Amino acid sequence: MTETNREVLLDVKNLEVTFTNNRKKFRAVKDVSFQIYKGETFALVGESGSGKTTIGRAIIGLNETSDGDIIYKGKKINCKLSKEESKEMTRNIQMIFQDPAASLNERATISYCIAEGLDNYKLYKDETERQQKIDAALESVGLLPEHKSRYPHEFSGGQRQRVGVARAMVMEPEFIVADEPISALDVSIRAQVLNLMNKFKIERGLTYLFIAHDLSVVRYFSDRIAVINKGRIVEIAPTEDLFAYPLHPYTRSLLQSVPMPDPRIEKNKELIVYDESKRDLSGEKPKLREIVKDHYVFMNDREKAEYEVQLQKMIEERKQLKVG
Repeated sequence: MTETNREVLLDVKNLEVTFTNNRKKFRAVKDVSFQIYKGETFALVGESGSGKTTIGRAIIGLNETSDGDIIYKGKKINCKLSKEESKEMTRNIQMIFQDPAASLNERATISYCIAEGLDNYKLYKDETERQQKIDAALESVGLLPEHKSRYPHEFSGGQRQRVGVARAMVMEPEFIVADEPISALDVSIRAQVLNLMNKFKIERGLTYLFIAHDLSVVRYFSDRIAVINKGRIVEIAPTEDLFAYPLHPYTRSLLQSVPMPDPRIEKNKELIVYDESKRDLSGEKPKLREIVKDHYVFMNDREKAEYEVQLQKMIEERKQLKVG
């Protein structure tokens, strides 16, 4: 438990993931640390290639870690686990993949796709219970039991992603890594999938790591947001705090890229381009530090003083807007 009495379900400490290609090493994830509390939606946001999917895949064991700890319910899981421990982790932690077409076996029926986890871990007493679990999973995502004899190519992208959600939910997990689950879908379908995931969160007390590149999407779905740039987390804050008081220049550049519905505001927006090479990193090395309660920024002492002034200015401006 933390001082706020919230149970920490997942604790990532100083995580590093290194890939080797032709003897060349590339650090895709650098000294990443964060905690996810039970029952919350924690969003990991950054542009393509920032390392967010690599972190998600490391948590479920698809990517090996080169340093650091991934602790789930008090137990380190990025190490060699026994067969029983591995089985328990797989059942408790599930992943919803980005591309619903690529993540489903095109040669297998929907019934087989959903029941694969059930079959691998024998999570049923007999064939009758197996079929009941498949039917219940399909119905829970708005599909019909008669759909189970069809194949993935017979469904639309939104329906395929619903199958992907059902495949994860049928395992009755506690924690779900959702890797850009709506980026491959039409805009009109995205809200349906998000509402579906939110329904499961409320009904089953699920915890999500929601990976995305679009801040406008995670604003209405997440409790806290971590912003990642080039394999390093640069800011973590509660969702509304991050939108009201973005401090790191990379966070501000991401927020500035969200299109505004009013064309006049969009036309007059200040263009913010983050260039890390122009940062003055002389003196103390920056690290992720708390600037106000629950709001962390990757900074050194000099930058901390600048951000404190900047934050105070933002608070005063918001006060004046409310008065006006």
